[in-house]
Amino acid sequence: MARIPVPEVLRFCVDCMTLVGTSKPHAVALAEVLVEADHRGHYSHGINRLEMYVRDVQSKTTDGSAVAKVLQESAATAWVDGNNALGPVVGNFCMDVAVKKAKDSGVGWVVAKGTNHYGIAGWYAMQALKHNMLGMSFTNTSPLLSPTRSKKAALGTNPISLAAPAKDGDSFVLDMATSAVALGKIEVQRRKKESIPVGWAQGPDGRSTTDADLAFKTSALMPLGGEERTSGYKGYGLALLVETFCGILAGSDFGPNIRRWMDATKPANLGQCFVAINPGSFAPGFEQRMSDMNNILRKLDHAEPDKPVLVPGDPERNNIAKVKKEGGILYHESQIKASAELAAKLKVNPMKAL
Repeated sequence: MARIPVPEVLRFCVDCMTLVGTSKPHAVALAEVLVEADHRGHYSHGINRLEMYVRDVQSKTTDGSAVAKVLQESAATAWVDGNNALGPVVGNFCMDVAVKKAKDSGVGWVVAKGTNHYGIAGWYAMQALKHNMLGMSFTNTSPLLSPTRSKKAALGTNPISLAAPAKDGDSFVLDMATSAVALGKIEVQRRKKESIPVGWAQGPDGRSTTDADLAFKTSALMPLGGEERTSGYKGYGLALLVETFCGILAGSDFGPNIRRWMDATKPANLGQCFVAINPGSFAPGFEQRMSDMNNILRKLDHAEPDKPVLVPGDPERNNIAKVKKEGGILYHESQIKASAELAAKLKVNPMKAL
Protein backbone atom coordinates (compact mmCIF):
# COMPACT_ATOMS: atom_id res chain seq x y z
CA MET A 1 0.00 0.00 0.00
CA ALA A 2 1.16 3.54 -0.66
CA ARG A 3 -0.31 6.95 0.11
CA ILE A 4 -0.09 9.55 -2.66
CA PRO A 5 -0.84 13.28 -2.21
CA VAL A 6 -3.82 14.43 -4.29
CA PRO A 7 -1.79 17.04 -6.27
CA GLU A 8 0.71 14.33 -7.21
CA VAL A 9 -2.02 12.04 -8.55
CA LEU A 10 -3.38 14.96 -10.58
CA ARG A 11 0.08 15.72 -11.95
CA PHE A 12 0.62 12.13 -13.00
CA CYS A 13 -2.71 11.93 -14.84
CA VAL A 14 -2.12 15.21 -16.68
CA ASP A 15 1.42 14.18 -17.66
CA CYS A 16 0.21 10.86 -19.09
CA MET A 17 -2.62 12.42 -21.09
CA THR A 18 -0.67 15.37 -22.50
CA LEU A 19 2.18 13.09 -23.55
CA VAL A 20 -0.16 11.15 -25.86
CA GLY A 21 -1.52 14.33 -27.45
CA THR A 22 -4.34 15.54 -25.22
CA SER A 23 -4.64 19.31 -24.90
CA LYS A 24 -3.63 20.54 -21.43
CA PRO A 25 -7.10 21.86 -20.42
CA HIS A 26 -8.74 18.61 -21.48
CA ALA A 27 -6.12 16.55 -19.66
CA VAL A 28 -6.83 18.57 -16.51
CA ALA A 29 -10.59 18.05 -16.92
CA LEU A 30 -10.09 14.30 -17.11
CA ALA A 31 -7.58 14.20 -14.25
CA GLU A 32 -9.96 16.07 -11.94
CA VAL A 33 -12.72 13.51 -12.46
CA LEU A 34 -10.43 10.49 -12.01
CA VAL A 35 -8.79 11.87 -8.88
CA GLU A 36 -12.14 12.89 -7.40
CA ALA A 37 -13.30 9.28 -7.80
CA ASP A 38 -10.32 7.99 -5.80
CA HIS A 39 -10.64 10.90 -3.35
CA ARG A 40 -14.23 9.81 -2.67
CA GLY A 41 -13.26 6.14 -2.35
CA HIS A 42 -14.55 4.95 -5.75
CA TYR A 43 -11.31 3.31 -6.87
CA SER A 44 -12.99 1.45 -9.72
CA HIS A 45 -13.43 4.75 -11.58
CA GLY A 46 -10.25 6.58 -10.62
CA ILE A 47 -6.74 6.18 -11.95
CA ASN A 48 -7.63 2.52 -12.41
CA ARG A 49 -9.18 3.87 -15.65
CA LEU A 50 -6.29 6.11 -16.76
CA GLU A 51 -4.67 3.62 -19.12
CA MET A 52 -7.98 3.19 -20.95
CA TYR A 53 -8.14 6.92 -21.72
CA VAL A 54 -4.48 6.94 -22.75
CA ARG A 55 -5.11 4.08 -25.16
CA ASP A 56 -8.21 5.69 -26.65
CA VAL A 57 -6.37 8.94 -27.40
CA GLN A 58 -3.32 7.09 -28.72
CA SER A 59 -5.47 5.02 -31.08
CA LYS A 60 -7.38 8.17 -32.10
CA THR A 61 -10.70 6.56 -31.27
CA THR A 62 -11.10 9.57 -28.94
CA ASP A 63 -10.10 13.11 -29.96
CA GLY A 64 -8.05 14.61 -27.14
CA SER A 65 -8.59 18.17 -28.38
CA ALA A 66 -12.19 18.14 -29.67
CA VAL A 67 -14.91 20.32 -28.15
CA ALA A 68 -18.65 19.75 -27.93
CA LYS A 69 -21.24 21.91 -29.68
CA VAL A 70 -24.98 22.53 -29.33
CA LEU A 71 -26.95 21.17 -32.30
CA GLN A 72 -30.43 22.22 -31.22
CA GLU A 73 -31.89 23.99 -28.19
CA SER A 74 -34.94 25.52 -26.56
CA ALA A 75 -35.30 27.57 -23.40
CA ALA A 76 -34.94 24.50 -21.19
CA THR A 77 -33.34 21.85 -23.43
CA ALA A 78 -30.30 21.22 -25.59
CA TRP A 79 -29.10 18.46 -27.90
CA VAL A 80 -25.31 18.32 -28.04
CA ASP A 81 -22.75 16.66 -30.30
CA GLY A 82 -19.75 15.64 -28.23
CA ASN A 83 -17.63 15.40 -31.40
CA ASN A 84 -15.87 12.36 -29.91
CA ALA A 85 -14.16 14.47 -27.24
CA LEU A 86 -13.08 13.09 -23.89
CA GLY A 87 -16.15 12.25 -21.80
CA PRO A 88 -15.35 14.71 -18.98
CA VAL A 89 -14.92 17.54 -21.49
CA VAL A 90 -18.37 16.82 -22.95
CA GLY A 91 -19.91 16.28 -19.52
CA ASN A 92 -18.63 19.57 -18.11
CA PHE A 93 -19.85 21.42 -21.21
CA CYS A 94 -23.32 19.88 -21.00
CA MET A 95 -23.74 20.47 -17.27
CA ASP A 96 -22.77 24.13 -17.73
CA VAL A 97 -25.47 24.45 -20.39
CA ALA A 98 -28.03 22.70 -18.14
CA VAL A 99 -27.27 25.02 -15.20
CA LYS A 100 -27.56 28.16 -17.33
CA LYS A 101 -30.95 27.02 -18.64
CA ALA A 102 -32.15 26.12 -15.14
CA LYS A 103 -31.31 29.63 -13.92
CA ASP A 104 -33.63 31.05 -16.58
CA SER A 105 -36.27 28.34 -16.94
CA GLY A 106 -36.21 26.41 -13.67
CA VAL A 107 -34.87 23.28 -15.35
CA GLY A 108 -32.19 22.46 -17.89
CA TRP A 109 -32.24 19.10 -19.69
CA VAL A 110 -29.32 18.33 -21.99
CA VAL A 111 -28.52 15.15 -23.92
CA ALA A 112 -25.34 14.42 -25.85
CA LYS A 113 -24.34 11.98 -28.55
CA GLY A 114 -20.83 11.26 -29.80
CA THR A 115 -19.28 11.21 -26.35
CA ASN A 116 -17.04 8.86 -24.36
CA HIS A 117 -16.60 7.28 -20.91
CA TYR A 118 -16.90 10.19 -18.46
CA GLY A 119 -15.84 8.74 -15.11
CA ILE A 120 -18.13 8.97 -12.09
CA ALA A 121 -21.63 10.23 -12.87
CA GLY A 122 -21.70 12.05 -9.54
CA TRP A 123 -19.04 14.51 -10.70
CA TYR A 124 -21.51 16.16 -13.09
CA ALA A 125 -24.52 16.01 -10.78
CA MET A 126 -22.44 17.74 -8.08
CA GLN A 127 -21.61 20.65 -10.39
CA ALA A 128 -25.19 21.85 -9.88
CA LEU A 129 -24.62 22.05 -6.11
CA LYS A 130 -22.27 24.99 -6.68
CA HIS A 131 -25.33 26.90 -7.90
CA ASN A 132 -27.65 25.65 -5.13
CA MET A 133 -29.42 23.42 -7.64
CA LEU A 134 -30.22 19.74 -7.93
CA GLY A 135 -28.19 17.92 -10.56
CA MET A 136 -28.72 14.63 -12.32
CA SER A 137 -26.45 12.71 -14.66
CA PHE A 138 -26.88 9.50 -16.66
CA THR A 139 -24.78 7.66 -19.24
CA ASN A 140 -25.06 4.51 -21.28
CA THR A 141 -22.01 2.28 -21.54
CA SER A 142 -20.67 -0.71 -23.44
CA PRO A 143 -22.99 -3.74 -23.15
CA LEU A 144 -21.97 -5.39 -19.89
CA LEU A 145 -25.29 -6.10 -18.17
CA SER A 146 -27.37 -9.17 -18.91
CA PRO A 147 -31.10 -8.39 -18.79
CA THR A 148 -33.10 -10.64 -16.49
CA ARG A 149 -33.44 -14.14 -18.06
CA SER A 150 -30.70 -13.45 -20.64
CA LYS A 151 -27.34 -15.23 -20.94
CA LYS A 152 -25.92 -12.35 -22.95
CA ALA A 153 -25.09 -8.74 -22.06
CA ALA A 154 -27.23 -6.22 -23.94
CA LEU A 155 -27.20 -3.05 -21.79
CA GLY A 156 -24.52 -1.07 -20.01
CA THR A 157 -23.93 -0.54 -16.32
CA ASN A 158 -25.88 2.67 -17.05
CA PRO A 159 -25.25 4.73 -13.89
CA ILE A 160 -27.62 7.26 -12.42
CA SER A 161 -26.71 10.15 -10.14
CA LEU A 162 -28.65 12.76 -8.20
CA ALA A 163 -27.09 15.52 -6.10
CA ALA A 164 -29.41 17.65 -3.98
CA PRO A 165 -28.30 20.61 -1.84
CA ALA A 166 -28.83 20.67 1.92
CA LYS A 167 -27.76 23.10 4.63
CA ASP A 168 -24.05 23.73 5.22
CA GLY A 169 -22.93 21.47 2.38
CA ASP A 170 -24.64 18.38 3.81
CA SER A 171 -25.86 17.34 0.38
CA PHE A 172 -27.57 14.15 -0.70
CA VAL A 173 -25.38 12.60 -3.43
CA LEU A 174 -26.53 9.36 -5.01
CA ASP A 175 -24.18 7.82 -7.58
CA MET A 176 -24.85 4.22 -8.53
CA ALA A 177 -24.70 1.76 -11.37
CA THR A 178 -27.94 0.05 -12.34
CA SER A 179 -25.99 -3.19 -12.57
CA ALA A 180 -25.35 -4.99 -9.29
CA VAL A 181 -21.84 -3.56 -9.40
CA ALA A 182 -19.59 -1.62 -11.76
CA LEU A 183 -17.16 -3.72 -13.85
CA GLY A 184 -14.29 -1.79 -12.28
CA LYS A 185 -15.04 -3.39 -8.92
CA ILE A 186 -14.66 -6.81 -10.48
CA GLU A 187 -11.36 -5.61 -11.98
CA VAL A 188 -10.20 -4.55 -8.53
CA GLN A 189 -11.08 -7.97 -7.06
CA ARG A 190 -9.36 -9.66 -9.98
CA ARG A 191 -6.18 -7.67 -9.41
CA LYS A 192 -6.25 -8.62 -5.74
CA LYS A 193 -6.93 -12.26 -6.73
CA GLU A 194 -10.06 -12.33 -4.58
CA SER A 195 -13.53 -13.74 -5.29
CA ILE A 196 -16.68 -11.68 -5.87
CA PRO A 197 -20.03 -12.00 -4.05
CA VAL A 198 -22.93 -14.01 -5.44
CA GLY A 199 -25.18 -11.78 -7.55
CA TRP A 200 -22.49 -9.53 -9.06
CA ALA A 201 -21.96 -11.34 -12.36
CA GLN A 202 -22.88 -14.49 -14.25
CA GLY A 203 -20.94 -17.11 -16.16
CA PRO A 204 -21.61 -18.36 -19.71
CA ASP A 205 -24.44 -20.54 -18.36
CA GLY A 206 -26.34 -17.48 -17.14
CA ARG A 207 -25.87 -18.39 -13.48
CA SER A 208 -24.22 -16.30 -10.81
CA THR A 209 -20.46 -16.83 -10.39
CA THR A 210 -18.00 -15.86 -7.65
CA ASP A 211 -14.96 -16.21 -9.94
CA ALA A 212 -13.68 -12.65 -10.60
CA ASP A 213 -11.52 -13.75 -13.53
CA LEU A 214 -14.40 -15.57 -15.22
CA ALA A 215 -16.74 -12.65 -14.56
CA PHE A 216 -14.30 -10.21 -16.11
CA LYS A 217 -13.74 -12.38 -19.18
CA THR A 218 -17.44 -13.00 -19.81
CA SER A 219 -18.31 -9.35 -19.00
CA ALA A 220 -21.87 -10.33 -18.08
CA LEU A 221 -22.83 -8.33 -15.01
CA MET A 222 -26.11 -8.97 -13.27
CA PRO A 223 -28.63 -6.14 -12.85
CA LEU A 224 -29.10 -4.41 -9.51
CA GLY A 225 -30.87 -6.98 -7.36
CA GLY A 226 -29.05 -9.95 -8.91
CA GLU A 227 -31.21 -12.88 -9.91
CA GLU A 228 -34.89 -12.64 -10.84
CA ARG A 229 -35.95 -14.12 -7.49
CA THR A 230 -34.15 -11.28 -5.68
CA SER A 231 -35.74 -8.57 -7.86
CA GLY A 232 -33.00 -8.22 -10.47
CA TYR A 233 -35.69 -7.22 -12.97
CA LYS A 234 -35.90 -3.86 -11.15
CA GLY A 235 -32.25 -3.14 -11.90
CA TYR A 236 -32.86 -4.22 -15.49
CA GLY A 237 -35.74 -1.73 -15.71
CA LEU A 238 -33.61 1.08 -14.31
CA ALA A 239 -30.83 0.29 -16.80
CA LEU A 240 -33.34 0.59 -19.62
CA LEU A 241 -34.63 3.86 -18.16
CA VAL A 242 -31.10 5.29 -18.37
CA GLU A 243 -30.70 3.97 -21.91
CA THR A 244 -33.92 5.74 -22.89
CA PHE A 245 -32.65 9.08 -21.54
CA CYS A 246 -29.22 8.61 -23.14
CA GLY A 247 -28.69 6.60 -26.32
CA ILE A 248 -32.28 6.60 -27.52
CA LEU A 249 -33.08 10.26 -26.73
CA ALA A 250 -29.68 11.59 -27.88
CA GLY A 251 -29.45 9.52 -31.07
CA SER A 252 -26.14 7.87 -30.19
CA ASP A 253 -25.39 4.15 -30.25
CA PHE A 254 -27.46 2.24 -27.72
CA GLY A 255 -27.72 -1.13 -26.01
CA PRO A 256 -25.83 -3.93 -27.77
CA ASN A 257 -24.97 -1.57 -30.67
CA ILE A 258 -22.36 0.20 -28.54
CA ARG A 259 -18.77 -0.95 -29.04
CA ARG A 260 -17.51 -3.70 -26.79
CA TRP A 261 -15.76 -2.74 -23.56
CA MET A 262 -12.08 -1.90 -24.13
CA ASP A 263 -12.48 -1.98 -27.93
CA ALA A 264 -10.07 0.65 -29.26
CA THR A 265 -10.84 0.14 -32.94
CA LYS A 266 -13.76 2.59 -33.26
CA PRO A 267 -15.32 5.54 -31.40
CA ALA A 268 -17.61 4.73 -28.47
CA ASN A 269 -20.39 7.14 -29.54
CA LEU A 270 -22.01 7.04 -26.10
CA GLY A 271 -25.17 8.92 -25.14
CA GLN A 272 -25.38 10.96 -21.95
CA CYS A 273 -27.99 13.05 -20.14
CA PHE A 274 -27.49 15.99 -17.77
CA VAL A 275 -30.20 17.75 -15.77
CA ALA A 276 -30.17 20.81 -13.52
CA ILE A 277 -33.22 21.76 -11.44
CA ASN A 278 -33.59 25.09 -9.69
CA PRO A 279 -35.42 24.44 -6.38
CA GLY A 280 -36.29 28.14 -6.28
CA SER A 281 -38.89 27.39 -8.94
CA PHE A 282 -40.75 25.18 -6.48
CA ALA A 283 -41.66 25.23 -2.78
CA PRO A 284 -39.35 27.47 -0.69
CA GLY A 285 -37.09 25.90 1.94
CA PHE A 286 -35.76 22.95 -0.07
CA GLU A 287 -32.30 22.89 1.56
CA GLN A 288 -33.75 22.87 5.08
CA ARG A 289 -36.11 20.01 4.28
CA MET A 290 -33.26 18.06 2.67
CA SER A 291 -31.16 18.54 5.81
CA ASP A 292 -34.09 17.50 8.00
CA MET A 293 -34.55 14.33 5.95
CA ASN A 294 -30.85 13.49 6.16
CA ASN A 295 -30.83 13.91 9.93
CA ILE A 296 -34.03 11.90 10.44
CA LEU A 297 -32.42 8.98 8.64
CA ARG A 298 -29.10 9.24 10.47
CA LYS A 299 -30.84 9.24 13.87
CA LEU A 300 -32.76 6.02 13.26
CA ASP A 301 -31.96 3.17 15.67
CA HIS A 302 -29.01 1.12 14.39
CA ALA A 303 -29.53 -2.51 13.49
CA GLU A 304 -25.88 -2.96 14.49
CA PRO A 305 -24.37 -0.71 17.23
CA ASP A 306 -21.20 0.13 15.33
CA LYS A 307 -22.94 0.78 11.98
CA PRO A 308 -25.00 3.98 11.98
CA VAL A 309 -27.54 4.69 9.26
CA LEU A 310 -25.96 6.68 6.44
CA VAL A 311 -27.40 8.77 3.62
CA PRO A 312 -25.91 8.76 0.12
CA GLY A 313 -22.84 11.00 0.21
CA ASP A 314 -21.79 10.15 3.78
CA PRO A 315 -19.25 7.40 2.91
CA GLU A 316 -17.63 9.72 0.38
CA ARG A 317 -17.47 12.63 2.83
CA ASN A 318 -15.87 10.31 5.37
CA ASN A 319 -13.29 9.16 2.84
CA ILE A 320 -12.46 12.74 1.80
CA ALA A 321 -11.96 13.67 5.46
CA LYS A 322 -9.66 10.67 5.94
CA VAL A 323 -7.58 11.60 2.88
CA LYS A 324 -7.22 15.15 4.19
CA LYS A 325 -6.20 13.96 7.66
CA GLU A 326 -3.66 11.44 6.35
CA GLY A 327 -2.26 13.67 3.61
CA GLY A 328 -3.05 11.56 0.56
CA ILE A 329 -5.00 8.80 -1.15
CA LEU A 330 -4.16 5.25 -0.08
CA TYR A 331 -3.69 2.95 -3.08
CA HIS A 332 -3.41 -0.84 -3.18
CA GLU A 333 -0.01 -2.16 -4.26
CA SER A 334 -1.55 -3.56 -7.47
CA GLN A 335 -2.63 -0.05 -8.51
CA ILE A 336 0.77 1.42 -7.67
CA LYS A 337 2.42 -1.28 -9.78
CA ALA A 338 0.05 -0.70 -12.71
CA SER A 339 0.63 3.06 -12.58
CA ALA A 340 4.41 2.59 -12.42
CA GLU A 341 4.26 0.34 -15.50
CA LEU A 342 2.22 2.97 -17.36
CA ALA A 343 4.73 5.66 -16.34
CA ALA A 344 7.61 3.55 -17.67
CA LYS A 345 5.78 2.85 -20.93
CA LEU A 346 5.06 6.55 -21.52
CA LYS A 347 8.35 7.75 -20.05
CA VAL A 348 6.74 10.11 -17.53
CA ASN A 349 7.66 10.53 -13.89
CA PRO A 350 5.87 7.96 -11.72
CA MET A 351 3.77 9.03 -8.76
CA LYS A 352 5.73 9.79 -5.62
CA ALA A 353 4.39 8.44 -2.35
CA LEU A 354 4.52 10.29 0.95
